[in-house]
Amino acid sequence: MIGRVHSVESFGTVDGPGIRMVIFLSGCPMRCIYCHNPDTWDPKGGKPMTVEEILAQFEQARPFYKKGGITVSGGEPLMQIPFVTELFEAARARKIHTCLDTSGITFNPSSEGVMAMFDRLMAVTDLVMLDIKHIDPEEHIKLCAQPQDNILAFARYLEQKKIPVWIRHVAVPGITDNETYLYRLGRYLGTLKNIKALDVLPYHDMGKAKYHELGIPYALEDVAPMEAGKAAECRKVILKGMRDARAALTDAGRS
Repeated sequence: MIGRVHSVESFGTVDGPGIRMVIFLSGCPMRCIYCHNPDTWDPKGGKPMTVEEILAQFEQARPFYKKGGITVSGGEPLMQIPFVTELFEAARARKIHTCLDTSGITFNPSSEGVMAMFDRLMAVTDLVMLDIKHIDPEEHIKLCAQPQDNILAFARYLEQKKIPVWIRHVAVPGITDNETYLYRLGRYLGTLKNIKALDVLPYHDMGKAKYHELGIPYALEDVAPMEAGKAAECRKVILKGMRDARAALTDAGRS
């Protein structure tokens, strides 16, 4: 099977546990206004690669990945779910840890065909890094040009499947850097039992030059990058929401 690969990072340290090979696939239906990789949007972009080619590259440096594995990111990797599934099945056969970095946007619980594909993929997925862009449905559409319904449904599905999840959330000044929204996100996450980590990433504008090169307007042209310390404060608000949600669930169980 052929996948459309935008790029491969051979020494990833922030996309899952340990040192990892990170495969960035082409194609994404989201149009997040802070996206720093607009060059990954085109599903026909990238370089054609086979599962065998990727695993051969992994095996050349396998000693470095002893405590890591393979992460597939994007773009949106689930736009190429058959390819990701074949790659993860082959990786699982070689005892390679598999991680999926996704927004979950292609999940569709009303489609039996889609659910069958997700069930097959999750059977060979060790970890999901789930990007939740915004907790408010209307603001989510403004931010990403896509509704959030299937994303939150995917989060519930992962809980049912008992797949470990790391949450990623980008703190953007004037958009997601809002105490009410952050706390609401925490209250939601606190109802999920499979959350193993929470990363709150500060907005940066390092992708601005790419927009200029591609002739695409950059919506946040005048928004300054956020300091890491401010993102840490945002994380504290989310964690408070998570604690409060879990405490409420515990109290409800006692009554």
